Amino acid sequence: METLLSYAPLLLSSCNLSHFPSLVHHQELKGQMSQLRPLLSVVEQYRLDLQMLAALRMELLNLSIILTAIQEEVGAYDYEELQQRVLLLETRLHSCMNKLGCGRLTAVSNPITVKSSGSRFGSWMTDAMIPSSDSRVWSMDGYYKGRRVLEYRTMGDFTKGQNFVQHLLPHPWAGTGHVVYNGSLYYNKHQSNILVQYHFRSRSVLLQRSLSGAGYNNTFPYSWGGSSDIDLMADETGLWAVYTSIPNAGNIMVSRLDPRSLEILQSWDTGFPKRSAGEAFMICGTLYVTNSHLAGAKVHFAYNTNTSTYEYTDIPFHNQYSHISMMDYNPRERALYTWNNGHQVLYNVTLFHVIQSDG
Repeated sequence: METLLSYAPLLLSSCNLSHFPSLVHHQELKGQMSQLRPLLSVVEQYRLDLQMLAALRMELLNLSIILTAIQEEVGAYDYEELQQRVLLLETRLHSCMNKLGCGRLTAVSNPITVKSSGSRFGSWMTDAMIPSSDSRVWSMDGYYKGRRVLEYRTMGDFTKGQNFVQHLLPHPWAGTGHVVYNGSLYYNKHQSNILVQYHFRSRSVLLQRSLSGAGYNNTFPYSWGGSSDIDLMADETGLWAVYTSIPNAGNIMVSRLDPRSLEILQSWDTGFPKRSAGEAFMICGTLYVTNSHLAGAKVHFAYNTNTSTYEYTDIPFHNQYSHISMMDYNPRERALYTWNNGHQVLYNVTLFHVIQSDG
């Protein structure tokens, strides 16, 4: 196909025009061919992607062989050495998954209403860490001084309102920008810019750290207010904080966090005013911002932290209940979780995949 596309303009120019009914038809054909020419780069990219897929397939086969060898040699290694080898394999597998899984957002599906419960504002989520097989669902109703987190065993239990336990947080939360990552809830402590890590299994706070300079208590919220100054989220690449401060004039800041210490690893100033954003979410290291929390909302802006560049987008989605107070992406399920006017709603996303090589 690539060869035919390359030679088509040459063939057209060498054609005997007497074979065509008129020059108009000839010009129409030339116009159609000019529209096809941009496909050359797409065809070339897919050819390279296929080569990369073949290489990843070989790497996965090699990992399977190594895993089998480790199983046969378990008796020959002490625990620490075996653990190090497993961690190395996990890192390589995550690298493969990121290459295959990441892409640029191109579309958002029609909404899927999972449940109608709670007040106008709130948040709900599943664990966002990709390797996790955890099927639990968490729900946090309200945005102001809440402490009660409901934990459901499965999504089915959540929809039916059964088989749940309650966690009473030692510190109340602010906003709806919470995230569950690797078995812990990360949230913003009420009337502060302190981030809290609460571990569900031990029912205890493991960590607290101030997000230095971040505004709080409705200083720099999203357009809907609700103490949404600090929004924590996770994607294929890790844990993130979206916020702003006085020094950067109220523009959205994106910081990647170390989930074990909550220290900032790197930050970016997107240049987009946070009060003009309805909500925001991360996919594959890119921050996507909606232009409104009301009806007619669309994904309006994207900031790529991998390249430190931005673009304005036009990706519509149906805001069925007209007031979104929480929107977060879950990389395990390739879905957007939203709390919309007392309804818990899912959107599937379409990503354009471009596999990146290490070279």
